[in-house]
Amino acid sequence: MEKILIIEDDVDIRTILKIYLEGESYEVWEAGSGGEAMDYLDKEPDLVILDLMLPDIDGLKICKNIRKNYYYPIIMITAKDADHDKILGLSYGADDYITKPFNPLEVIARVKAQLRRSNKYTNSQSDKDTLYYKALTLNKKSKAVKMNEKEIKLTPTEFNILNILLERKGEVLSGEKLLNLIWKEEYYSKTNNTITVHIRNLREKIGDSIEKPEYIKTVWGVGYIIEK
Repeated sequence: MEKILIIEDDVDIRTILKIYLEGESYEVWEAGSGGEAMDYLDKEPDLVILDLMLPDIDGLKICKNIRKNYYYPIIMITAKDADHDKILGLSYGADDYITKPFNPLEVIARVKAQLRRSNKYTNSQSDKDTLYYKALTLNKKSKAVKMNEKEIKLTPTEFNILNILLERKGEVLSGEKLLNLIWKEEYYSKTNNTITVHIRNLREKIGDSIEKPEYIKTVWGVGYIIEK
């Protein structure tokens, strides 16, 4: 049974999320504060739903701490007009966000998409485990990424974007196409801005130049490509 940690100080929201998640046969852990959440992080949940507005610890700090030490996906809960927090959260390692007020069924869809994506690229027996490009290597089984033999820590979403671009070297992929390949949701309500943030973070982590990138290149108005 997959385990979901909800970090949310609003009891009503926690209760609603718990009811819907348990209805999908997930095991749900609840934390009403950042301090309480710390007791659960080492237990390695399969996914975290994190409200950025917590009473004791800034949710962005928790997001950054989780991504520094753990690999599991993070879905943020943000206010409707908190665009700055959304961008910061994605920069700190969150994989997706939900805006209040939200439909619990949308939360379920996003949770399923994230969990499916988290394991997607390690299930194929026929694919080669390691992909190479110049000084960059990516191992699907260990989920290790190295640049010049130095390991780079990526978020699950960053890992899968890089994996797709490496698997499809020479093909220009739009932000929408990348989203569909990662989450397998044609109707998924996300914007290319999300992919833009993840691409920017990827470039920074692998040391790729923004002005003249050698690895992930932008084809303006079309998408992104790793050339053959």
